Amino acid sequence: MAAKGVPSNSLIHEITRQWHVERPDLDLRNFLLQIYLQRIGRIIESRFSKLMARRFGISAQDTRVLFALRRGGAPFAKRPTDLFRATLVTSGAITKQVDRLARKKLVRRLPDPDYRGGFLVQLTEKGMEFIDRVSTVVATESFIGPAIRSMNTSERDMAERFCLRLIATLEATDSGSPKHPSARRPSRATAKKGRGKKGSTKRSARA
Repeated sequence: MAAKGVPSNSLIHEITRQWHVERPDLDLRNFLLQIYLQRIGRIIESRFSKLMARRFGISAQDTRVLFALRRGGAPFAKRPTDLFRATLVTSGAITKQVDRLARKKLVRRLPDPDYRGGFLVQLTEKGMEFIDRVSTVVATESFIGPAIRSMNTSERDMAERFCLRLIATLEATDSGSPKHPSARRPSRATAKKGRGKKGSTKRSARA
């Protein structure tokens, strides 16, 4: 039997039905929920990647680094460790992503005064303008919009609360996930040292 609002001929309904037929001996609720969340993630990631490549000529992975810097607020700078924890990738992957973004002049590296030999990654003015354009497009032309509009306000609120609670619970049990204290901002004075004569990075409305 299809869930309320789910077409009985949908692929995900058929996947659910097949598992119930093949493994009636198991409580499949958590197992199937994991499948649902994975499929949502893959669909969103695929569409987001195509949108970034088509409209902005950048990968979804590199976009997430810029998002992490932008949402942190002034001075729009983070340590590499904060970035790879926030974007759920390895330190090696972040190094390559920062290299690509630096070549495009979307970010710059600054010396980290609190860690000898370390550095901070900061949005440039070009990077700020770029990621604000991206966030505006993603927010106003969201590809999940049509699906979300098919739900009522109560369903949308419940879905948001469910996602936030599940993610927070999973991250709390994962030692590799970002913890709030580690996302501290470098001082404004630190970031100013790397801006030179060009002036401070302009701050526009947050995404």
